[in-house]
Amino acid sequence: MTLRIAGLSSGKGDAVLSLHDRSERGAVDAELGVVISDRKAPALEAAEGRGLDTECIQREGDKRGHEKRIAEAVREADADLVALDGYMPILSDGFLEEFAGSVVSSHPSLLPSFNTTDPWNAALEAGVEVTGATVHFVTDEIGEGPVLAQEPVRVRPGDDRESLRERVRRAEVSAYTRAVRLFPDARIEDGRAVYDEGTFGEGRVEAFDKAASLRYGENPHQDAAVYRDGGFEGASVVDAEEVGAGGKGMSFNNYNDADAALAAVREFEEPAAVVVKHTNPCGVATAETVSEAYDRALATDEMSAFGGIVALNRRCDEETAEEITESFKEVVVAPSFTEDALETLHEKESLRVLRTGDLDGERDGWTVKDIEGGVLVQERDGLGVTDGDLDVVTEREPTEEEVRGMVFGYTVVKHVKSNAIVLARENETVGVGAGQMSRVDAVRLACDKAEKEIDGSVLASDAFFPFRDNIDLAAENGVRAIVQPGGSKRDDEVIEACNEHGIAMAFTGARCFKH
Repeated sequence: MTLRIAGLSSGKGDAVLSLHDRSERGAVDAELGVVISDRKAPALEAAEGRGLDTECIQREGDKRGHEKRIAEAVREADADLVALDGYMPILSDGFLEEFAGSVVSSHPSLLPSFNTTDPWNAALEAGVEVTGATVHFVTDEIGEGPVLAQEPVRVRPGDDRESLRERVRRAEVSAYTRAVRLFPDARIEDGRAVYDEGTFGEGRVEAFDKAASLRYGENPHQDAAVYRDGGFEGASVVDAEEVGAGGKGMSFNNYNDADAALAAVREFEEPAAVVVKHTNPCGVATAETVSEAYDRALATDEMSAFGGIVALNRRCDEETAEEITESFKEVVVAPSFTEDALETLHEKESLRVLRTGDLDGERDGWTVKDIEGGVLVQERDGLGVTDGDLDVVTEREPTEEEVRGMVFGYTVVKHVKSNAIVLARENETVGVGAGQMSRVDAVRLACDKAEKEIDGSVLASDAFFPFRDNIDLAAENGVRAIVQPGGSKRDDEVIEACNEHGIAMAFTGARCFKH
């Protein structure tokens, strides 16, 4: 149900008017029914320019009579919510009782802090690092009502009253939007506003501490820094101890790639090695030792691995370190290193070496991607496929070896940028096709990049096949089994193609895009 709002302002009213603007864009399910002022305020002219109804109800006579006329205008607007934005008159108990639980106002601080007429100077004089804006229910005590929404604002070292005030005002607009979304489900219990936000809250507030300034960002013309989540206690590349020779510090791209490599290698319980280039695995393997796993991972695409990042899920020993240093690598990440391994790695002065500690601890439950004007937040992809999740849809059943390849390949492919194809057998990658706009091109790339024998391998796809040409191309190159989510309108055509080629295929029922 669309929320009807009556806005009261004695000034510009930009926070209230922003509710109309955002409702026009579909950002809030609300309608600003009327804008009311006790004077000829700029808010009225701005509202009229938007085609909104307005009322200028100046005080004539006693306060009770004035509020009665305002209440009548609110009722005529059929308002569910009365939103105050710089409204100067103090509302009486009678008005608040009539519209109990339906009157909210904003304040330019994080209440209860700086509940004054000049909260900006108060924040500056107090030397706080964070202030902000609050939208709260109005009671007979100014600024003391239950808080509905808050928006933090960092106080910058060079701030003065006006610069801080401008940013806090923008925060008020943001807080009001969130408050309007929350209001329909909010209730007041024991003097507090209570509501069920579900999995994703209406607001997201996080604080990070600067860990280091970086030489530059993705490119030399971009400034960059890395920030630490002070409350996170798990293994990460941000908190990892740098134990290399110290020739070079971590770069922006190093952190990004090392994080991708660490995320992939943590998938496996067996000793595992992952080689990553530009956040894409170009080789993954498990084995009885990390040395053997690294050797098999590197053999997938040794050319692409040049200048890559290596991640291990076991202690790095001297044998593995010697293999790693035989070709150029940017970063090595592992839970720990033997002393002999470190001596070997230190021979490469520019090689960054990160010791993360135990990988079995806490994981971030969410991933965040910045977009212009906001962020995208989602649950971390914890998809894990076992042989019990495979639904065989072809005439030929996969062999036990092929089933192991399906599970391994599907574990790897979720870490490859879409459209993604991984060729694998049992416990090692054969070829990787990453980041193609066309799925058949990803199949072709995986086959072209493979430095191992493709014949008899398993193909894993991160999404369904739209056409049978993918199957025909895979068959031409010797693929004997395929694992994919299924769900295409042409699944029958794809299954028929597999049957024609004698390929075993299984559906997982779960897509694993990565962008």
